[in-house]
Amino acid sequence: MGHGHSHSHSHDHNDLKGRNLLISIFLNILITAAQVVGGLVSGSLALLSDALHNFSDVLSLIVSYIADKLSKRKASLHKTFGYKRAEILAAFINAATLIIVAVLLIIEAVERFKNPQAIESNLVIWLSIVAILGNGFSVLLLKKDSETNMNMRSAYLHLLTDMMASVAVLIGGLLMKYYQLFWVDSVLTFAIALYLIYMGYDLLKASTKVLMLFTPEDIPVEEIVKEINAFKSIKNVHHIHVWQLNEEEIHLEAHIDFENDITLSQFDKILHEVEELLYHKFEINHVNIQPEYGKDDVKDVIVQD
Repeated sequence: MGHGHSHSHSHDHNDLKGRNLLISIFLNILITAAQVVGGLVSGSLALLSDALHNFSDVLSLIVSYIADKLSKRKASLHKTFGYKRAEILAAFINAATLIIVAVLLIIEAVERFKNPQAIESNLVIWLSIVAILGNGFSVLLLKKDSETNMNMRSAYLHLLTDMMASVAVLIGGLLMKYYQLFWVDSVLTFAIALYLIYMGYDLLKASTKVLMLFTPEDIPVEEIVKEINAFKSIKNVHHIHVWQLNEEEIHLEAHIDFENDITLSQFDKILHEVEELLYHKFEINHVNIQPEYGKDDVKDVIVQD
């Protein structure tokens, strides 16, 4: 029993998210193609690694775009939650690809450091500038939504790290051009990879927690129990589950023992008060309560089902 407080975004805003993702996909396809050709011609591993990362950006943006579209589909008898978790799954996939790409870059960087090669630095410089401008524009497009949506944040992080990687490639190109420090190419590639692992790990951890139905870190279960137990008519609250469905929905289900054998209308009144407390104090917007009176069951707060 219970209801949810709606937090849905407007239709226009969702369309804008999709449009921004499409623009970013198109820009990154162009950047990737240019960097692959430029990396092969110039012999720059940093440029090729940046192209590989850009290609992973294209894939991640496509995954994010598909997830964004799926998340808008309605629930059905066979999919009672609809596709509300599509964006969390996309964030998990994108975070995992960030780390995989980083490991591949580290392996290549170590090999190239052992055998440094002369590189056509002018091409590296110009293509890195193009990548900085393209990714910079994409970063600005996705920045606002990245603050409230894990899927958009995963796409944003791919683009942000790639823009920073392009800045590093530009610096390396300048050092190679004016100081012939060709080993810088490998060192920068290694640094880019470490940064990808750092950024990807946090997002991978956050999306994994949601997929595993872990209690959100900012939800104090013990305090919630204390607040509900403070109701005069409530004897005990137990068998609690709290999980995050997606970016907008936090669910709580629990069993509540009542002091007296109350009527259904009395329960509805108390339920409404509990829902308002949980929503306004803890931002839990979906509540499912099982009422009990004199039932002989386990009264622990957390019960192993």
